[in-house]
Amino acid sequence: MATEMKVPALGEGVEGGKVLTIEVAVGDQVSEGQTLFELETGKATVEVPASTDGVIESLSVSEGDELSVGDVFGTLAGGSEAPQPDASEKSDPEPASEPEPDEEEVEAEEIEESEGEASEISIEVPALGEGVEGGTVVTISVAAGDEISEGQTLFELETGKATVEVPATASGTLNSLTVEEGAEIKVGDVVGSMTGKGAAPKKAKKAKKKTDHTQTKHVDAPKSAAAPATPSAPIQAAAERPDNSPVPASPSVRKFAREIGVDINQVPGYGPRGRIQMQDVKIWSKQLHQQRSAAPVAGVAAAAKKVPLPDFSKFGEIEKEKMNAIRRMTVEHMDNCWSTIPHVTQFDEADVTDLEMLRKSFQPKAEKAGTKLTMTAMLIKIMASALKAFPNFNASIDTENEEVIYKKYVNVGCAVDTPKGLVVPVIRNTDRLNMIEISKELGDMAGSMRDGKINPAMLQGGCITLSNLGGLSGKHFTPIVNGPEVAILGVGRASMKPVWQNGEFVPRLMMPLSLSYDHRLIDGADGTRFMRWIVDAIEQPLLISLEG
Repeated sequence: MATEMKVPALGEGVEGGKVLTIEVAVGDQVSEGQTLFELETGKATVEVPASTDGVIESLSVSEGDELSVGDVFGTLAGGSEAPQPDASEKSDPEPASEPEPDEEEVEAEEIEESEGEASEISIEVPALGEGVEGGTVVTISVAAGDEISEGQTLFELETGKATVEVPATASGTLNSLTVEEGAEIKVGDVVGSMTGKGAAPKKAKKAKKKTDHTQTKHVDAPKSAAAPATPSAPIQAAAERPDNSPVPASPSVRKFAREIGVDINQVPGYGPRGRIQMQDVKIWSKQLHQQRSAAPVAGVAAAAKKVPLPDFSKFGEIEKEKMNAIRRMTVEHMDNCWSTIPHVTQFDEADVTDLEMLRKSFQPKAEKAGTKLTMTAMLIKIMASALKAFPNFNASIDTENEEVIYKKYVNVGCAVDTPKGLVVPVIRNTDRLNMIEISKELGDMAGSMRDGKINPAMLQGGCITLSNLGGLSGKHFTPIVNGPEVAILGVGRASMKPVWQNGEFVPRLMMPLSLSYDHRLIDGADGTRFMRWIVDAIEQPLLISLEG
């Protein structure tokens, strides 16, 4: 009997998406949970799995099609009862077509009736976001024997620069939780079990599978279950792809390749049907680095090799400490930004005497709104206005497609120092917020960051970044561009200096500024104009309304 295959619920607020890659074809044997195709929904790519075992009878979707939740995209024949082998191949003398249920099926039905809907449910680590493969367990909120409700936090997981809460997927009693604080786990790992509701039909299904095992044991294994090809024998190397064929890689893999400077078109794929995976890009990048190191170009020094560290313990006492997830992510991201973006840093000073007086005069108004008006918030507003005046600074470079992507929205990131390292929360639609609103949102986000309560969405979508070291008495410095952005503004501590005005020196509060930008897109003249606009807006705030 054929079963309709429908697009399942994909998450809160997600109504559908575009088909990226199809992993199966008509006639393929699939198992429950096996990926049928990938669907791009907003900024996330999700895998649509088979809801049961069976054979693909029809498939009515193509790459690029738009699908909505609930749409029928094909039929699956047989479920757990198909396909039936020839009678000559059966080792069980009992006829497969007997209409009466066998003892185990009856027993499964009796169990379902006697126990109602209660059954054991495995607890798995859910998908945590695009490009996130796992993390470190920070805190555990429950213990075995606890009664938990659907959506209740089981434990917190630190992934890169974000701390996410892993919720229960159903209500019930927690039987076990096999993770400890500090443990490294990955998406899909089973971390415990619970007795909940809504999974009883699976118990009957499993019992039925057991009785059908002798009927299906001669069926060939699914094509997707074949052992993956080794790197020495790729399924489809890059050179074998037609020139006009799309590169079989997900958006997250393409983004990773761009960030480390790898041409995705040259990477051979070792996944199903030649699909390029994250590990394939890493292997290809490593090979390129090895080739460059082995054969330096004439007149150019060989690529620098990693210098092995000495045994520091020979010189005295040492102490080793494992990097936390935030530090590991910072190391990787900063290394990529520094090695792939040609930086230019420009320095200047701004007279903030009048702006500081305005800040103090409006402080009572901000306090009534429950926040403090800070110089950082005022600078963020000025930077948002500058992006509207200079659209080339609100852009990103797509080297793969040889395009410049201009953004019509204005989101400003602000570097925040936390006990675990540097994080950059992003204030969205900054151009639509006033300075008091920016102060309040920035204060709330910074507090969450320092408490370790970080939502991954808070760190995404930035257009430009502000790094303010004024509170630490820093002066000029050379901030690293936070790719894929093209500019970052560094701010140092303001100090009183003698400034020549109207024929005499007068004391003015001067703030040091450092602007780093991506020289592939921003020319020196553009950098100078942008910096001068920032300085003029600080010294004459009316410019924000006139030109921003």
